[in-house]
Amino acid sequence: MAARFILRRTSQILRSIPKHPQIFKSPKPILHPLTPTSPPDLSLLSPSPLLLRSLSTLRRTPTRPKKIDIGAKARQMQNRRLWTYALTFSCIAGFVVIVLNQFQDQLVFYLTPSDAMEKFAENPTKNKFRLGGLVLEGSVAQPAASQEMEFVITDLITDILVRYKGSLPDLFREGHSVVVEGFIKPFSDEVRKEVSTKAVSGKARGLDCFFSATEVLAKHDEKYMPQEVAAAIEKNKKIIEANQEAAKVAASS
Repeated sequence: MAARFILRRTSQILRSIPKHPQIFKSPKPILHPLTPTSPPDLSLLSPSPLLLRSLSTLRRTPTRPKKIDIGAKARQMQNRRLWTYALTFSCIAGFVVIVLNQFQDQLVFYLTPSDAMEKFAENPTKNKFRLGGLVLEGSVAQPAASQEMEFVITDLITDILVRYKGSLPDLFREGHSVVVEGFIKPFSDEVRKEVSTKAVSGKARGLDCFFSATEVLAKHDEKYMPQEVAAAIEKNKKIIEANQEAAKVAASS
């Protein structure tokens, strides 16, 4: 029964083959007309410099990191630290020197006329002083040819002429202590013509310089003087007394 069915089916398939011949026909090839083509652009195939550079960097093998010399690194840091300290110290030292020089230029010392004349003789460029002493009695005057007041300050050994333009303080008295601030200046011919010719100031006029005061501070007596000036005057008093006693002894013998 099964064999009869298979034969019948096979005969049906064979009868249907002539009705569909396109199944076994090969497709016709599609032919394109020949057209002239341009030669290929070989410049497009050449690699660009950027591409070559990137390829060259890709070919490089990574370098091994160098070994760090810890000792050399420590020495380098130490040297750098020492240089930093040296520069810092130099800057600070220079700043201190500049400040001290400026301060020294503005610094004014209390001096007696003897000390002031000695220092001025050693260094005439340093002529600013704060002078202390006693106003010599009978030395205050105002010359007719000058607008400046003048008087003589003494430490009982050295007399120096002081010229001051302005009003003297109320406590200013002859024979009392005074402090003046100003500059020692050499006598000029014009100044010598203006100076009074009082006999009491003859010793001060005999010097080659005078004191040009910018400020006058009057005190009651020696007790209000600067300590160094009062000590110098007291010392000069003892020297004068000793010289007078020696002169008396020499005269009596």
